Amino acid sequence: MISYSQLEKGVRIIMDKYPYEIMEASSMFKGRGQSVLQARLKNLITGEILSKTFHSSDNFEEAEISKITCKFLYSHRDDYFFSEADNPSKRFNIEKEKIKEEIIFLKPNIELEGIVFNDEIVNISLPIKMTFEVKTAPPGIIGDRAQGGTKNVILETGGEIAVPLFIEEGDIIEVNTESKEYVRRVEKK
Repeated sequence: MISYSQLEKGVRIIMDKYPYEIMEASSMFKGRGQSVLQARLKNLITGEILSKTFHSSDNFEEAEISKITCKFLYSHRDDYFFSEADNPSKRFNIEKEKIKEEIIFLKPNIELEGIVFNDEIVNISLPIKMTFEVKTAPPGIIGDRAQGGTKNVILETGGEIAVPLFIEEGDIIEVNTESKEYVRRVEKK
């Protein structure tokens, strides 16, 4: 059992028969010295993110989660197909609804982690930092650079993120997949 005092970022618990991972956690003190924990949780099966308040009397069962290395193969309609990295014949698919946040970062043959719960691959986990080629970038407007402005660009996967104005079409950039933010320019073509 996981007690209230053990709840922190990265801990996985079972709540309402679903595995959840704590994404953010911060303690707050209420009147008369009682503390509560405000947390953002991600349902590892559905991908849903919710906010919850935990009290000192709360206890949870630990979610037995394992991970396997897998590769993204392709998408067809609303299904995304993957295979185990060391055994390409073992394929599985995940519906678009479960991975809607990760879709903008999926490119063929990228290695990622499959999340296994009750002997079933229920979701995926991307590497925290990935590199992408910028396919479309509007020109930076002179004068905006002084204010440290940003612009939206389209990545090779079709995803859109905000980047500094000096990024151009063809640049290779590093992106944090958790925060969906630009990290740095890796190289220029």
